[in-house]
Amino acid sequence: MKNVIIYSRVSSDEQAKGCSLDYQEKTISEYCERAGYHIVKCYKEDYSAKDFEHRKVFQEIMAYCKQHKREVDMVLCLRWNRYSRNTTAAYKNLEYFENIGIEVNTVDEHIDWRQDESKILLGVYITMADVDNAKRSKATREGIRQSQEAGKTTNMAPYGYKNVKIGDYHKYVEIVPSEAKIVRDIFAEVAKGLVAPITIRNQFVRTTTYNMHKSNFLKMLRNRYYIGEVYVKAYQNKPAYWTKGLHQAIIDIDTFNTVQDILNGSRRKQARAGKCVHPDLFLRKFLICPVCGASLTGSRSTSCTGNRYAYYHCSVDSKHFRCNALEANDIFRRYVGSLTPNTTVMNLYDLILKDLNKSMGRDIDDQRSALKDERSKIDQRLASLEDKYMDGELSKEDFERIKLRYQEQRSAISDKVDSLGHPDATNIEHKLDYAISLITNLPKYIEDAPVDIKMKLVSSMFPQKLHFDGKSYRTDHFNEVLSLIYQQTNILRGSKTKNSSDCSNELFSVPRTRLELARTQLFTTPSK
Repeated sequence: MKNVIIYSRVSSDEQAKGCSLDYQEKTISEYCERAGYHIVKCYKEDYSAKDFEHRKVFQEIMAYCKQHKREVDMVLCLRWNRYSRNTTAAYKNLEYFENIGIEVNTVDEHIDWRQDESKILLGVYITMADVDNAKRSKATREGIRQSQEAGKTTNMAPYGYKNVKIGDYHKYVEIVPSEAKIVRDIFAEVAKGLVAPITIRNQFVRTTTYNMHKSNFLKMLRNRYYIGEVYVKAYQNKPAYWTKGLHQAIIDIDTFNTVQDILNGSRRKQARAGKCVHPDLFLRKFLICPVCGASLTGSRSTSCTGNRYAYYHCSVDSKHFRCNALEANDIFRRYVGSLTPNTTVMNLYDLILKDLNKSMGRDIDDQRSALKDERSKIDQRLASLEDKYMDGELSKEDFERIKLRYQEQRSAISDKVDSLGHPDATNIEHKLDYAISLITNLPKYIEDAPVDIKMKLVSSMFPQKLHFDGKSYRTDHFNEVLSLIYQQTNILRGSKTKNSSDCSNELFSVPRTRLELARTQLFTTPSK
């Protein structure tokens, strides 16, 4: 009679989908009973790993077999893919058991080790599992890449958000109001540039429920996920990049960029020197080097005639690229001036946005009213709870537990009420007139506006940096609302436009899903 150790294993994903360890153990036990084997021990493992070193349960089997090698004859699995899906690791581990005189085998794919062809058969079984594992891994990586390209969140959502799962396939991310408020406050404090970011982190740890490690805190300030973007990982020959996500942004792009400047040190250096961006160099933070892709910076120099002039150059190596700043600014002004707003689309936006503003105001008022009613009910329950406790109907432990639950519910509702706010409908006419004037006179603003207004306009028009080769500009990413209004995507990208004066087809292609984006971006008035 052979003494046998039973080993059953499933990965975490398989266990979540109902693959049973008990079924494996039952099947192996019935096989042992028919074969007349004596079961010494049964081991179960819910873990997925390519190598044996990271399997804690299997390490226990190896240690037990080494100590009791005279009392164990065989380690038995259901199939070889339960033993291993890695050919190299499997052969190495089999050699360990061979050296201590213990056989490893399976029920469904049993191998007669006395036959010379046994190693060939083993190679077939293990390699098939290895290849299947490689195919699954490739399919998983491709699926993750496709999901990320579509703007979906494929990993754990960062602080301020939570992952929501309905079934196996319906997954999305939603904002946690209480955490999102803390994130907004942190970014707002860091953007002021008055106190070191780590000091701000320590203040929030002391005064709020926020308790993130210092290294993770700095990663949070760098994370573009908070402005509504998703990181697409590099795969095969495809590079990594950030793309627009399906989740809602917590931080606006201006605040995020200001925080990046402070973390990079540029903002703080300017504050110490008491200087601001030179009017002739307002594009320096928006351009990239056409040679190496690094950011362009700006400098001022004195010519041989004694005149001062400004120029843009590569921040890594000034020999890569260098151009006269005034010429580059003039080309940019003409680049922006080549865009002509579509009058029909502008009128359509005027009508839709006014109507949308009214309907959103009514919807928000209804939501706030319903939430306030729900909050009032919770207040009544809290009052009733206190009465029951005073009358001796509840123990202190039950009273504290139920009270805490009601307080958490009330706090969450209050955060939702505050986050909804009230739409500003009283000043919509003025904002629309300002927005239309701004869009139709962009070249004038680029030429005459103060440098801080110019920079805000450029950052709102182009969310990512511009390519400039010394003669022309182009971009692959631009403000979605402006692209709809101008209907001139090719010009924005720096390519030739089609000769067509008929915009009727484009007019009716304006999607309603972007109306909210239009409302938030078109009404943003640069501070004077």
